[in-house]
Amino acid sequence: MRAWVLGAVAGLLAASAACAETPGVAACSALKGWNAPASAIGLPTRGAYVVTAAVEGRPGGDAGHCKVEAAIRPIGDAPEIRVSLSLPSAWNGKALMLGGGGFDGVMPVTDGPLFDLPADKVPTPLQRGYVVFGSDSGHQSNSASAPIPAVDAEFALNEEAFRNYAGDAIKKTRDASLALTRAYYGREAESVYFAGGSNGGREALVAVSRWPRDFDGAIALYPFWNGGTAALAFGHVMHGFAKPGAYVGPDLQALLFETVMTQCDALDGLADRLVSNPDACRADLAPIACGPAAATHPCLSPPQIAALRRYASPVRFAYRRSGERAYPGWPVLQGADLRGAQQLGQTAPVSPPVPEMPIIGHFWDGFLRFVAARDPALNALKVDPTAPGDLAPALDAAARSLDAPPIDLSDFTAHGGKLIVVHGLADAIVSPWSTDEYWRRLEALNGKARLVRSARFFTIPGYGHGPGGLSAFEPIWDPLAALDVWREAGTAPDGLTIEDGSPTARGQRPLCAFPTWIQYRGIGDPRQAGSFTCAAPAVSRQGRGAVPPTRP
Repeated sequence: MRAWVLGAVAGLLAASAACAETPGVAACSALKGWNAPASAIGLPTRGAYVVTAAVEGRPGGDAGHCKVEAAIRPIGDAPEIRVSLSLPSAWNGKALMLGGGGFDGVMPVTDGPLFDLPADKVPTPLQRGYVVFGSDSGHQSNSASAPIPAVDAEFALNEEAFRNYAGDAIKKTRDASLALTRAYYGREAESVYFAGGSNGGREALVAVSRWPRDFDGAIALYPFWNGGTAALAFGHVMHGFAKPGAYVGPDLQALLFETVMTQCDALDGLADRLVSNPDACRADLAPIACGPAAATHPCLSPPQIAALRRYASPVRFAYRRSGERAYPGWPVLQGADLRGAQQLGQTAPVSPPVPEMPIIGHFWDGFLRFVAARDPALNALKVDPTAPGDLAPALDAAARSLDAPPIDLSDFTAHGGKLIVVHGLADAIVSPWSTDEYWRRLEALNGKARLVRSARFFTIPGYGHGPGGLSAFEPIWDPLAALDVWREAGTAPDGLTIEDGSPTARGQRPLCAFPTWIQYRGIGDPRQAGSFTCAAPAVSRQGRGAVPPTRP
């Protein structure tokens, strides 16, 4: 199987394209006076300008680069879109745009590792010679109004700022950044890629859908593609845990995880504390359910079991008349670990929210108060997202504005565009079953044979919601090299391996394309990818209760 070979090939491609002569310190400093007219940006703005520009370098990292902070002026009274760019001293002719997370509002790290991959094993994009850029999506998170930046939605009270977050900032940032790149190097970027996870994954899909000719490839990890509908589902789940006695605290979160591991771990042929075959996992909670007598050991009460089943089950929003009308539930009974601040937290959801409550409760709270109702005083736990009464039209419109449903990708693939989608099977925030549904519909719209020439969808057991989540398996691989080699050399990302970077350090596994799953062969070193195979599901995956959307 090919693994690090891809990285080596990508390095050769980058080296061959690098300029022999590159701009220096003086050219970098000269960017401080740079301005881009509104005509250089494909959506309405009042142009862009450079705020700071200076040569920087990371010890033991890149050979030096021009670090630029820029800003894009709004049309109205919205905040500026703040942009960060890292311009390498030896440019490979390519550019990479980074996505954000949650409600964004934070500047991306353009000179660091992609997806927090270890730089000693996977070189950073900047080290490879990419121009790397990204933005805060058009607002700056206000820590005073939210416990963490990713859930601050107060910006949505400004319509232009919200449109920027929903997608417009992608185009504006891309155009302004490439204009500045052209001014610095004196030539156009040969290829432009997008990479992001969670909301950044949604942004990656928005990028190739709305502006298919502007991007040559994209990597979408655990994509929040139906972000508005997911927010409604978050509210449904939080209403369950807010019921008296229904919240599942840290000790019981651990008990639940161990119970699922006991019942489902070995269904893939190997007891390795990973549920690689979730379709076969039907966790029985009876062994840890509280009995009629007073409990003498930790157990789950009927309200707690009901809340967990609500979390795991599909939910439908009958009042919605167009777009996405359902969410498929999460793998909370199939291997997702609910412990930790990014999962169920340490206390039940309340209003106003507190930092220790579940992270998805924060997102629902911000979505309802600022995006949908535009009422900061609203109590999010008083509004049932499945039956919101007079708020139904507002919730429906807000959800549609953040959903990015699958489309025909012909315009993207016609010029050689490539798409890689990845989702962890233990994600308790953005459900992998939701991405299953996205992929099935993408196949239906594009045709399986045509889609496979330009797109791949991989699943990873034990992987949670990215670096900030709680993952039993932390994949180390090189998605940017895989994308670049596919785009430049036509070599599809098949037969790849991933290495476990978690403290368990399980060694290597194959990277399996949906709907196959990682199965142990029964013999061989379980630390070697060759001891596993990508097995077809025993039964057809028919989705997770999702309802096909209606057309507007």
